Amino acid sequence: MIRMRHVTRALLVACVLAVAVVGVGWMLLRQGFLPKMPDTKVVTATTQTLDRGEYLARVGDCVACHAAPGGKQFAGGRAMPTPFGDLFVPNITPDDDTGIGLWTAADFYRMMHSGVSRDGSLLYPAMPFASYTKVTREDSDSIFAYLMSVAPVRQKNRPHELRFPYNQREMLLGWRALYLKEGEYASDPKQTVQWNRGAYLVQGLGHCTMCHTAINALGGSSEAKAFEGGMIPNQNWYAPSLTSNREAGLGDWSIKDITDLLQTGISHRGTVYGPMAEVVYNSLQYVSDEDIEAMAVYLKALPPRDSGAPVPDSARLVAPSVMELGRNLYTKQCAVCHGGEGKGQPPLYPPLAGNQSIVMSSPVNSLRMVLNGGYPPGTSKNPRPHGMPPFAHLFSDAEVAAVLTYVRVAWGNVGTPVSPAQANEMRKALPE
Repeated sequence: MIRMRHVTRALLVACVLAVAVVGVGWMLLRQGFLPKMPDTKVVTATTQTLDRGEYLARVGDCVACHAAPGGKQFAGGRAMPTPFGDLFVPNITPDDDTGIGLWTAADFYRMMHSGVSRDGSLLYPAMPFASYTKVTREDSDSIFAYLMSVAPVRQKNRPHELRFPYNQREMLLGWRALYLKEGEYASDPKQTVQWNRGAYLVQGLGHCTMCHTAINALGGSSEAKAFEGGMIPNQNWYAPSLTSNREAGLGDWSIKDITDLLQTGISHRGTVYGPMAEVVYNSLQYVSDEDIEAMAVYLKALPPRDSGAPVPDSARLVAPSVMELGRNLYTKQCAVCHGGEGKGQPPLYPPLAGNQSIVMSSPVNSLRMVLNGGYPPGTSKNPRPHGMPPFAHLFSDAEVAAVLTYVRVAWGNVGTPVSPAQANEMRKALPE
């Protein structure tokens, strides 16, 4: 009993002394006599790897495909319509049974680099492994480490619904022989470090050629026609050429205009809508200023490859009645934002006069915007974007064609007329 009293007394004294020390220390700290411990995040190699992996997954826009609308991030299940049937994107969360929980970094790199899954099955090229093959092993490992750190989701993968014979994976051997060139990105010693960084991002993780290069009947694209533009299958959007100044060639754009468009969704030269707006929203707005500038430097330096002869004046002839109808509609419905002379109010409302995207040979994107309207993406640098209202409920096919025809040939624009039949075809193709 006596020993217990001594122990209790000793503990009491120790506690009092501890409180006193803490109190004196706090007083000295408040008075500035003791240095403050730096309020910094302890960064470990693991944290750096995960942060880098998350960043690279953003650059690669993984979430855009690997999450169904309203579904959980990276859990898959999204349907991807193709000319050959529907593909369903797989679960890439670290669930052991339905995701990639049992994969190794080597398995993941083989998938990225060669388009071969862990079980040896060949991937369909909707997964952009023909671009991801350029990704370094170090970057691939970082992405894998990040994906293994996210919350696992138990969600079975849905089988693809492809028509015969496209549901026979053995056919992919022929596709791979034609269109897959394996190999990590090799720097061009004749170019700058910045240009090479941009090339690595655009050609690899950015997989920009997936949209901006025409797809043939086999679902492949020619390397010789890279970035020359093409229709995006089953989406009714046209990805313009990045090598032609008659479309979206960037040779005469400033670096700032390009970086603004990529990272913000708007610039003084134009605005992104449709699939590109999704890319900016999900991916490019999170890319660092340095990497965005590197991408802009590379894209601006793409060699020009204008295809086709200039549009002859005869092809631009418009009936006076159509021109007058288009002018009246434009004045009543469009001029308040885009201006009577088509100069717009950039960057909020894009100019239409001298706008390359307006006079492209394909009027698909312009037809979509008039019929369905749209918004540029809401980004951290442009959180409240100004949108374009739909006019499908107000304009007949003839009126849609007339107003677009007017815009494509007025103010010195060198586009061609749009027909009511083209407007009707697009109206029927768009979701209600």
